[in-house]
Amino acid sequence: MPELPEVETIARGVNDAVAGRTIEAIGLPRPDVLRETTARTFARRVRGTQITSARRRAKHVVISLDSGDSLVVQPRFTGALLATRGSELTDYDRTYIAVLLGLDSGFVLAYRDVRRLGTVSLMDPQRLEEYFGELGEEPLAEGFTADRLSDILRGSRQAVKKVIMDQYKVVGVGNIYANEALWRARIDPSRMASDVTLAEATELRDAIVSVLREAIVAGGSSIRDYRNASGEAGEFVQFLSAYGRAGEPCHRCGAKLIGTHAIDGRQTVLCAHCQH
Repeated sequence: MPELPEVETIARGVNDAVAGRTIEAIGLPRPDVLRETTARTFARRVRGTQITSARRRAKHVVISLDSGDSLVVQPRFTGALLATRGSELTDYDRTYIAVLLGLDSGFVLAYRDVRRLGTVSLMDPQRLEEYFGELGEEPLAEGFTADRLSDILRGSRQAVKKVIMDQYKVVGVGNIYANEALWRARIDPSRMASDVTLAEATELRDAIVSVLREAIVAGGSSIRDYRNASGEAGEFVQFLSAYGRAGEPCHRCGAKLIGTHAIDGRQTVLCAHCQH
């Protein structure tokens, strides 16, 4: 599932490609991805509006329209937002497009989803505020300090890895970057969150922020399906130190990395020598 760096990359690409363009036509070949609206209402409220901007919030791309409405796209496992000229869509793209917005000057904004596990929601300003108001801290915001993270961790007896992946506590951090941040901070992912000291929380906060920022620069991590708004793969996968490297030597000490599914059923990779 795309995490913060991947969704941030998609949002930036969409904004650069289509901000200021008018939506002239609506195609809904697979309307079952729509949420909080019907196909008829979606077409009525979206056609003729102008895209003012696209940004990321948590693991969602928020596309703002000049009508005040927003399209909120959550790609999940196989979803992709493609911002390009209609003539450049491939046969593969066209096979799996769920929502197609025809823009001026021959451009399109297409939501493609092979398994249709992602969603496209239409929200007015009040609903948008309510929806995101339920989510946790943005890790790249000024308010995400070591003290704030320490407060979050102290309030939980769950594994620290599970807590930083909880979107109602910290948004955008999924399995890839949780593994990486905990490896960088030298913290055992299975440790009870409330046992993490302020000094360790400071290291973890810095690790979360640094790995997310570096991954954004690299365009995210393409493990399977993720592609940016231009259809290109992310390159951060070549810089991973923990995720996907079970059985390989630790980049820091050389010990063999361990892989386990004991924490919340997700693959966790750690160095038993470094991560105390």
